[in-house]
Amino acid sequence: MARYRAVKFDEHLTLVEHLDELRTRLIVSIAALVVASSLCFWQNDLLLDIANKPLPGDLTPITFGVTEPFMTTVTLSVYGGILLAMPVILYQLYAYVLPAFSPHERRVVLPFLLMVPVLFICGVVFAYFVVLPAATQFLLNFNASEFNIEVRAREYYSFFALTCMAVGVLFQIPIGVLAVTRLGITTPERLARNRKYAILAIAIVAMLLPGTDPITMLISMLPLVLLFEFSLLLARLIGRPPGEPAPGDAAEETG
Repeated sequence: MARYRAVKFDEHLTLVEHLDELRTRLIVSIAALVVASSLCFWQNDLLLDIANKPLPGDLTPITFGVTEPFMTTVTLSVYGGILLAMPVILYQLYAYVLPAFSPHERRVVLPFLLMVPVLFICGVVFAYFVVLPAATQFLLNFNASEFNIEVRAREYYSFFALTCMAVGVLFQIPIGVLAVTRLGITTPERLARNRKYAILAIAIVAMLLPGTDPITMLISMLPLVLLFEFSLLLARLIGRPPGEPAPGDAAEETG
């Protein structure tokens, strides 16, 4: 029978039991994705209206061929299902890897993992209301006088969904910063000293976003840099391993 219960830190499982648990959690994740995608397909008119809003003016995506309207709707429904099911998928991933942490590490990591779906939703909202309108406005009006501009539905909806998911994942920066500092892997001071490398990495990641132009890249970078700086502030306040004094406190004790 498939396992679906929390595994304790000191509980030893065989390879077959590990694979059995992984299979169960994959089945739950796929079931959540199927349910969410079915819901999106049922409400595909609403989903299409939401996806079309970032387009400038009265532009409406066009299709070619007999099957493309149906297949495009199915594809967009799957993308929407992934976005809706992401909290469940992230929880299943968390529940599978959590037994690898000791009880102390689990207490440290748990609050941060609970922030994962919240930050993901914030990233998707930011992408929808800020990044996508700016990107479509710039890209579709570039050399507009030289082209008869139309938007192909299949390509636009892929761009729409991938941008939302990518920005949602990028908004996990505070989780990573707090986790590595709270677990003692590095310190807030060391991260601050290497700030320029972090900003360079953020710039590269923003540049790799789907369909990124210079304007969209800068718009995407701004909240990510602010999130990184906010993460450093939080890490200085609550991100140190339990019992480790802050640098100022350590200096006072030494003196």
